[in-house]
Amino acid sequence: MMLTHFDGKGDAHMVDVTDKPVTDRIAVAAGWVRMRPDTLALIAEGTARKGDVLGVARLAGIMGTKRTADLIPLCHPLPVTKVAVDLSVDPDLPGVRIEATVRTTGQTGVEMEALTAVSTAALTVYDMVKAADKGMEIGGIHVRLKDGGKSGRYEAP
Repeated sequence: MMLTHFDGKGDAHMVDVTDKPVTDRIAVAAGWVRMRPDTLALIAEGTARKGDVLGVARLAGIMGTKRTADLIPLCHPLPVTKVAVDLSVDPDLPGVRIEATVRTTGQTGVEMEALTAVSTAALTVYDMVKAADKGMEIGGIHVRLKDGGKSGRYEAP
């Protein structure tokens, strides 16, 4: 398998998408922040000292999506047409589950934007309640769905 971010000499480069057709693209990514039940209660009850943890993390995820090309060196800046970041309290984890959906119409996919949204939201959850629980764990960040373009549809098992 040839990795497209490397040229024939093995040097990293930005992939040329000039000749790729413009198609509708979507990516969904997910992840979680695991924490102590009492920390989760602060979030669920809205009593965290810094405020609305889930609301701030949702906005951070959206903002992260729009900055992906600034953070990941070989990503193309894309005209993102939709970003939805959903955070839900899961007592069984215990913690917060995060899912991001990103859409565009373009020549390359939005998987990195969806992954960045989840990562940024997860880091924000951590930041908002780290005073209560420094032992939180961020994990499970993965692409759940990708569709559009030459490689077609991918759904995680």
